[in-house]
Amino acid sequence: MKKNITLSIFLLVLLIQKHNTFLEIEAAGSTNGGFISTNGVHFMLNGSPYYANGFNAYWLMILASDPAQRSKVTAAFRDASSHGLSVARTWAFSDGGVTPLQYFPGSYNEQMFKGLDFVVAEARRFGIKLILSMANNYESLGGKKQYVNWARNQGQYLTSDDDFFRNPVAKGFYKNHVKTVLNRYNTITGVVYKNDPTIMAWELMNEPRCTSDTSGRTIQAWITEMAAHVKSIDRNHLLEAGLEGFYGKTGHQNPGFDIGTDFIANNQIPGIDFATLHSYPDQWLTSYDDQTQLNFLNNWLRTHIWDAQYVLKKPLLLTEFGKSVKDPNFSTYKRDQLFNLVYNNIYLSAKHGGAAAGGLFWQLLAEGMASFGDGYDVILSQPTSTANIIGQQGRRLYQIRKVFARMRNVQRWKRARAARRAQWLGWKRGVKPIGT
Repeated sequence: MKKNITLSIFLLVLLIQKHNTFLEIEAAGSTNGGFISTNGVHFMLNGSPYYANGFNAYWLMILASDPAQRSKVTAAFRDASSHGLSVARTWAFSDGGVTPLQYFPGSYNEQMFKGLDFVVAEARRFGIKLILSMANNYESLGGKKQYVNWARNQGQYLTSDDDFFRNPVAKGFYKNHVKTVLNRYNTITGVVYKNDPTIMAWELMNEPRCTSDTSGRTIQAWITEMAAHVKSIDRNHLLEAGLEGFYGKTGHQNPGFDIGTDFIANNQIPGIDFATLHSYPDQWLTSYDDQTQLNFLNNWLRTHIWDAQYVLKKPLLLTEFGKSVKDPNFSTYKRDQLFNLVYNNIYLSAKHGGAAAGGLFWQLLAEGMASFGDGYDVILSQPTSTANIIGQQGRRLYQIRKVFARMRNVQRWKRARAARRAQWLGWKRGVKPIGT
């Protein structure tokens, strides 16, 4: 009996090791094939559709700038890789303040930049793609308010933080930051950022909003101008705007928001390669019960997936979602309900060749990071049902990629067989074949 128990334990450990190895290999394989591109409603990597099971970790550069804290960055990537996560979204900005990347326009903190170098290098080592955001709509880490203040210091008369989107001086500061990041030489990998396939995409701004012009014209013009600017420097990488998914004034799906963005018009701009979506029903529908919030989320996802597939004809990435422990009715079960609903919508769309290309939960933390917690944090090294659901989604999306890869190989085989048959028939008829 003791022998059987020992053997069972050994086999279980071996199974777990193989499972974790599979997930790590799957994640590592995501960056080895070059740049991710788009083909219609699909992301493509190595000739096959690519699906992103991912996470947000805005703090990566900040901690990586302190060598004593870098182990937390490594731990986060290791935990993510072992759970089949393949994409991380993080900030490539920190404007002014106590932890600046950019002290003031054009003046950079090299120690902070080396932190971002480390983030890119570690992501590459663990096989994780990055989405790097260039600015913040909010005051956290500077944001558009800091750019407007910098412009005021240059003698510009500005009355609103939204002048970030309109004022030529403020826009010039932003353009210079974009140029600086894209042309950054990584001191660890030796690869310039714009040439590094570890980076999946650039994001113009985290949740751009312009409440001073709810017509949408200001944001539309800004995205158009900045998308052209990014593409003039870097044609290797994909680009997205950082939108939450709110429709224009006629959008009946909006949860009471009128912020000057339009999911359809903004994502139709040339240079915007894929659409993004955020969803926080616990913030947006605070006076409604959990089931109503879940019903909203389900409709929100399905509406945007349909529009991405049939109107925009571009991939859709849910780049932020989660449920906060600060919600009075929070329970792990309710958080799992939300994650399952999100992941099932993505999986069903992906399985049938639809536009939903993945989801990135907010937010991943490593052990010992309580000060960065905001209620939405997930620590994968702590065994929870939510962590299991995240890992399961990675396995499901991997299986879809395998099916598409197999189909591609079958099509190649059929084409090769048809070519050989045509060559043989030509020889039989006395026509000299071309080649061998």
